[in-house]
Amino acid sequence: MNLNRPFLPPMQSRLFSSFIVAALLAVVCLSAARAEDGVSTIKFSDPAKPGAVKISLGHGNLRVTGADTPEVTVKSSAKPVTKTVRKDGLRVLTAASSFGLTEKDNVVTLDAVSDNFGGRGADYTLTVPRNTRVTVQSSWGGDITCSDLSGDLEIKNMSGEVRLDGVRGGVLVETMNGEIRANILELKEGRPLSFTSMNGEVILRVPGDAKANVRLRTQNGSVLTDFDETALVTKTETTAREVKRRIAVSSRSPKTAPKAPGSPDAPAAPASPAAAPAPAAPPAPAEAALDAETKAEIRETVRESIRAGAEVAREAAAIAREAIKAAHEGMAEAGINVKMPPMPPIPTISGGKLVTGTLNGGGPEISVATMNGDVTLRQLEAKK
Repeated sequence: MNLNRPFLPPMQSRLFSSFIVAALLAVVCLSAARAEDGVSTIKFSDPAKPGAVKISLGHGNLRVTGADTPEVTVKSSAKPVTKTVRKDGLRVLTAASSFGLTEKDNVVTLDAVSDNFGGRGADYTLTVPRNTRVTVQSSWGGDITCSDLSGDLEIKNMSGEVRLDGVRGGVLVETMNGEIRANILELKEGRPLSFTSMNGEVILRVPGDAKANVRLRTQNGSVLTDFDETALVTKTETTAREVKRRIAVSSRSPKTAPKAPGSPDAPAAPASPAAAPAPAAPPAPAEAALDAETKAEIRETVRESIRAGAEVAREAAAIAREAIKAAHEGMAEAGINVKMPPMPPIPTISGGKLVTGTLNGGGPEISVATMNGDVTLRQLEAKK
């Protein structure tokens, strides 16, 4: 007999056991109901052909993963607006955070912004067939992650990090504020890669034997690589803005023009060779210009100031994003819905430092540009 076990009368023991069983069943049923409410599934009209998924978000994080599946699955705390009647006989027409999920002509559309600008933000997790073409537009920001996809990707984000892992198709990524990190498993002819960030570093990893034509640009940062110079053959180009700057500097330099004889400013001729004054000695090099070490220190100080300014800009963007999110939640509680404005285009980045070249003899185009941050092209480590 176990003397440490508390003694319960037979009736209380049966009641206690029944209570435990009922509690466990309630937890299981509640979990199943939550899982059912938080998952939406939709099929392509022609699963035999590659499909496309178009995603429009207001604010919130997004994760898209490719898998061996014929359909698209969406997991989110937001409620889908659908014609399907719930178990209680009601249909969801709109909610504080809702989305629409439709399919037509092998294109699945996830719309979380059309009539829900004032709603609360929500995160979304999608599972799609690996060869799906994915298009994402996030109007107010959030982190975006895409992995294990062989279809083309087009991502435009206002503010937030963009991470790609295990990608094999063409890529176009634009973000106003945020880092871009991409691991590309394979480069294919005719499917270029393009990455642009206004404020944030860009780190791109490709296979060591990948062939590509590269174009790497940064306004305030460095261009870095771990490829050997025999594999990545590059040259640093002088941009049009740099040429104009040099011309402007040279035009401001003082110029000495010869004076006409007899003019008031003309120097008087010496009376005789013997009376001619001795020429003045040229200034010492240390007095004529700053030495190389001082110039290097000045350049590094300027770079640090620019990096600090870029960091302040990123922090300000994050604060603005949180303020917008709070405003959206306030409007949602007040029952106010506002039409989502279109996302402004990312400005074209020009000037700065531009590095062009070929990787392993050349191939598909790789274009990377950032206003504030480093650009790094690295070798993708083989998975063991």
